Amino acid sequence: MSPRRLTTESGAPVADNQQSQTAGSQGPVLIQDQHLIEKLARFNRERIPERIVHARGSGAFGTFTVTHDVTKWTRASFLAEVGKKTEVLARFSTVAGSKGAPEAVRDPRGFAIKFYTEEGNYDLTGNNTPIFFIRDPLKFPDFIHSQKADPYSNKQEPDNVWDFFSLSPEATHMFTWLFGDRGIPADYRHMNGYGSHTFQWVNADGKAFWVKYHFKTDQGIECLTNEDAARVAGENPESHTTDLISAIDSGEFPSWTLNVQIMPMEDAASYRFNPFDLTKVWPHADYPLIEVGKLVLDRNPENYFAEVEQAGFDPGHFVPGIGPSPDKMLQGRLFAYGDAHRYRLGVNHTQLPVNSPHATTTDNYGRDGFMRFDDNGGGQKNYEPNSFDGPVESSEPLYAGVEVSGTTGTYAWADHDSNDFEQAGDLYRLMDPAAQQRLIDSIAGGLALVSKEEIIDRSVSYFSQADAEYGSRLRAAIEALRA
Repeated sequence: MSPRRLTTESGAPVADNQQSQTAGSQGPVLIQDQHLIEKLARFNRERIPERIVHARGSGAFGTFTVTHDVTKWTRASFLAEVGKKTEVLARFSTVAGSKGAPEAVRDPRGFAIKFYTEEGNYDLTGNNTPIFFIRDPLKFPDFIHSQKADPYSNKQEPDNVWDFFSLSPEATHMFTWLFGDRGIPADYRHMNGYGSHTFQWVNADGKAFWVKYHFKTDQGIECLTNEDAARVAGENPESHTTDLISAIDSGEFPSWTLNVQIMPMEDAASYRFNPFDLTKVWPHADYPLIEVGKLVLDRNPENYFAEVEQAGFDPGHFVPGIGPSPDKMLQGRLFAYGDAHRYRLGVNHTQLPVNSPHATTTDNYGRDGFMRFDDNGGGQKNYEPNSFDGPVESSEPLYAGVEVSGTTGTYAWADHDSNDFEQAGDLYRLMDPAAQQRLIDSIAGGLALVSKEEIIDRSVSYFSQADAEYGSRLRAAIEALRA
């Protein structure tokens, strides 16, 4: 059998892929060497912009199977019956680091899932934490800037991290979580995933509910200490990616059990805190976990760039029976994620195989733009309404409307919702003494490096308001490190 023939991008055979054309055996390279010019030009353009956040990540394909009937809460077709299977793509990631950063670091993990349903793709873009640092999208760019490289030193600076925190008391709960034992997952398989935000489910009768997603790892929780993480990050910066690929290749398919919390829509107005506050959890005593189904990952991507780097997860991609909530952070992400993909991948990124629907087809009037690689709609009309049998609207909303009232403006968080410390204190008191000490040591290790005393004082005051002992032990630990 003859070998495959190497060609240029236009299909012409390549005669020599080892030597460039030159003017004589010792002369300069010729610009007429089209193969050389094409090869170098493509090489210069191989890298697309990396994600601003979640740049370092891994992905895998699998299935989601419904195990319990949830049709009284949602009419989403992929959840319509027990036993129903839906193809999925999951992507896991660190948040702050660039593409080359080590994975075994203290950082939240992205936990994004694309469900290829017969009613379109549903993207759930969550984290391995049920909460987040802030609750208003206006603060998000500033928060990320405080975590990224400093403009002067070009590295993450403790001053920036803790200064932002000390001026953002709502982050106390998340910092308590992040610097606790679950702050450095051992790998992507041994961590939970959460939708984090509150979402809306709507049943076949049009009745709406608020919902939170919890993906509980079936492998069990495993985390690294600071010392173990430093060793792993140095020995194998790709530790999480290596583990995920190896597990799937060896047939040890990772799985998670999906549970949800359901809140009747009418409960939200009178609940003891704002249920759409991303810095808080709903206590399970108020809204117990309800099992939904099983997520199993059983296939690694054949090509990382095509199927993971080019994958775009957009929280605005809903399907009938699922929608958004008034969560301010979610509302901001509904714009920001899709816009990031249009910048990174182009306006036609939804036509890439990994992003296009797998269980249905699209039919709309989107035309033109960079990298339009299909027939661009052919000769069909590109406007609506039209009289030429073009696609028409369904007149069936995907989700229920939410009643709103009031005067437009910028509003401070309501007074009765301003307790940013209660749940952080609850989390601290849930820990055993050894876990509390590790938490305090981790926070103190960062705060002791801060140059301004006022930043340290503000930060410690928040942990003290969460729990007096928490604050006093932290103060003592910082002083011991700075002595």
